[in-house]
Amino acid sequence: MPGAWPLLGHAVVLLRDPLGFLRSLPEHGDLVAVRLGRVRAVFVCSPELVQQVLRDDRTFDKGGPLFDRLRETTGDGLGSCPHAAHRRQRRLVQPAFNRSRMPGYGRVLTGQVEGVTASWDDGGTVDVVAEMRELSTAILLGTVFSAESLPSPQALRGAGADLRTVVAGIGARTVLPPALAGVALPGSRRYFLARDRLRRFAGDIVAARRGGDGGDDGDLLSALLAAGDPDSGRGLSDTELVDQVVTMFVGGIDTTAATMAWMLHSVAGRPDIARRLQAEADTVLAGRAPSVQDLPALSLARQVVTETLRLHPVVWIVTRTVTADTVLGGHPVSAGTVVAFSPYLIHHRADCYPHPDVFDPDRWAPGRTPPDRHAFLAFGDRARNCVGNGLAQAEAVMTLTAVVSRWNLHPAGGGPVRPTRAAVMSPRGLRLRVTARTDTDSRR
Repeated sequence: MPGAWPLLGHAVVLLRDPLGFLRSLPEHGDLVAVRLGRVRAVFVCSPELVQQVLRDDRTFDKGGPLFDRLRETTGDGLGSCPHAAHRRQRRLVQPAFNRSRMPGYGRVLTGQVEGVTASWDDGGTVDVVAEMRELSTAILLGTVFSAESLPSPQALRGAGADLRTVVAGIGARTVLPPALAGVALPGSRRYFLARDRLRRFAGDIVAARRGGDGGDDGDLLSALLAAGDPDSGRGLSDTELVDQVVTMFVGGIDTTAATMAWMLHSVAGRPDIARRLQAEADTVLAGRAPSVQDLPALSLARQVVTETLRLHPVVWIVTRTVTADTVLGGHPVSAGTVVAFSPYLIHHRADCYPHPDVFDPDRWAPGRTPPDRHAFLAFGDRARNCVGNGLAQAEAVMTLTAVVSRWNLHPAGGGPVRPTRAAVMSPRGLRLRVTARTDTDSRR
């Protein structure tokens, strides 16, 4: 791949224009060699070869720059643990997301979504990313922890600030040459201090709950504390619990907030879609707040969320480490090689998605020939798909429906909305003007 800098390789290009760099890769082939400092990586550009990587998660294990950086914060949580630990962890964590627990989580979703969307001012301008981050934080805390175990508001604000510092640092450090990852660069000290505080925050909560009565409070942490391996009966250790809680923080706040922000941005730019969503909300809800029981009937809202995840996958690069010599796309790949792929790149291939830059929720409509499901990577795929994807999608659908049932969305101007250059790509500076719907609006 041309464009490498001396010593730094392609890190400068990745930091300067990551999406432009990604979109340029397929013209160089299905497998493209890139360089981060002295580390050479193979970028996988075809959906078929990405599926080979995802199918064989023993050979293509979680590793490489992204997961090296994630493990600095999440340890061996479910999202970052190696293959050898994954099956046990998945069996222990999966019950926390069992469908039987969704009604309890749904009550948290309904209350928090209504609280945020009802607080906006008619004719006012909304800082969308900040509002969605506040909402996703409140929902995550309300589902992970019971009301009785929530930390103080001051502690929560501090943990939120530390989380933002960590997520921003993971993105920057992922594309740094490994030799520079441990160097005291500007921001590194702030990143590591925030990481340490965030893990202490989670550790204090776990310790407090270990010392409680052991009852099921209906939250995710109760399910994690009660989990036992079917074979050994052994549950999660305190360190493993902290890893899982921090993994939920890192994977469940900024990612969901960014998706919901892009979702509202896309709908604001398509009044025709907004009107259809409002008609659906009026029919299904009849003036009440959305609940998880409404999800099957909110088909257009689900299509909008899916299309948002396709057009704006918030995790833009994924890395793996090859554990044994293998063959990929007819080419030998030796053990130790870093392999990378990009959901954004796959989601913007015209052979997978016609007119890939167009926001078109109807490409997911019933009766239409659906895109190849293995070319949709917003939540990963195969054995390592996101365990919380159902809860995340429910949150986005209910938020969208609550917003459009109450508000009309209008772009607030200020120039084009562009993604941040971070591990999670949020829409930078996104503001929308909101106007309250009237009875006339609802009768259209």
